[in-house]
Amino acid sequence: MVSKRTPPPPSQQRMDDKLALALGAAARAARLRAGLTQAEAAEKVGLAPGVYGRVERGGMMPSVPTLRRLSIVLKIPSDTLLSLSHSEVTAWVDSLPAREERSPDLRRLSRSLRNLSPAQLKVLNVIATALTR
Repeated sequence: MVSKRTPPPPSQQRMDDKLALALGAAARAARLRAGLTQAEAAEKVGLAPGVYGRVERGGMMPSVPTLRRLSIVLKIPSDTLLSLSHSEVTAWVDSLPAREERSPDLRRLSRSLRNLSPAQLKVLNVIATALTR
């Protein structure tokens, strides 16, 4: 039995397309800085040259293992390939839809966590780790 995947909503698709284009641009810039051709980069990453070209053009997203190899070969942090900064991560997390299966207490806690400083989150993590033991 083959399961059909439901296409993402248009807003999610646009965000995915922007991510693919940003990743491709970052990979291309890093490849050029490294002085590699697309074929050389593709070989080092373990991709067919055509597939690597599609990644650089934003036509496809690499798998997580491939993203890791890209990061290593191109000597670029994966956060940079994914165009992530702290403020962008926070904005993306805030824009995620609430999950209905979460309890009200967990949703309330999640909202509170967003307002904590990194130092406060670190302390809270130590407490939570101690409570789970």
